[in-house]
Amino acid sequence: MNETLTTADGRPALRIERRLAHPPGKVWRALTEPEHLSRWYPFTATELDLRLGGLIAFDDGRGTVMDAVITELDPPRRFAFSQRAPEGMARESEDLVRFELHPEGEGCVLVFTHVFDDRFAAASYASGWQVCLDALSAELDGAPPEVRRPSAESHDAYIERFGLDAGSAEETADGWQVRFERQLTRPAETVWTLLTGGSRTDAPEPAVGGPVPRGFTAEDIPPGEVTAAERPAVLVYTWQSAGRTAGRVRWDLSPGTGHGARLVLTQTGPEEADTERGTALAAWRRRIAELAAQLRELP
Repeated sequence: MNETLTTADGRPALRIERRLAHPPGKVWRALTEPEHLSRWYPFTATELDLRLGGLIAFDDGRGTVMDAVITELDPPRRFAFSQRAPEGMARESEDLVRFELHPEGEGCVLVFTHVFDDRFAAASYASGWQVCLDALSAELDGAPPEVRRPSAESHDAYIERFGLDAGSAEETADGWQVRFERQLTRPAETVWTLLTGGSRTDAPEPAVGGPVPRGFTAEDIPPGEVTAAERPAVLVYTWQSAGRTAGRVRWDLSPGTGHGARLVLTQTGPEEADTERGTALAAWRRRIAELAAQLRELP
């Protein structure tokens, strides 16, 4: 399977190619007939009006219903639909899911594309679609599709493959800011517990004016004191340079794409500490990679 993260009309686009030992006509039925589609797709297709502009209704099995509109239909070559957000969830645009079938020998090549907005969700989508396309292959082979959760190892491998572990740096009115955003593989509460001392029952909870728990720090970034703390969502503290407060470090944990929490980490610094900006980029990249590895090792 060949996976790449690219762009389409300025939006992130995940592209996956997979060779299948089945002719396009058979694969087409697995893509467009609800009883087959529901066996390998993430959601159950409760309704599918197979025409251009036709509606598809998906049910996640937990009471959430999502609608989609067929945007391309060229049997047995192209099938695409725009997937709407669930009712009550605000989203500026819709995801686009597209399937292309190219004959090859006695089988075909499936080209799958998912266009979305949240670039930092790409690893979650890639690892999830990998599981789904494995299930599609099983369905085509006549074997029971395996329903399983994407592994943290697969997820984090895509993080590195797509370059989603790299931070960014920008100039600000007061100096500079380094920023990292990463989808994690455990819920915020689990991440917070690990950062504040793991399974230790005597690990102190961070408090304003108190010391910074070691888990929230990085090598070469001397911590000052906590200035804000809200379990399990926010921790802010000052950092030191030459014995003086130079800026702040902020950890934000929020709901992510289903794997776990979304981490946004920022560090600010003054213009005169510009050389420390590069230090911050390297130090936090290492620290967040270490955190991801620790989360993968949890039972």
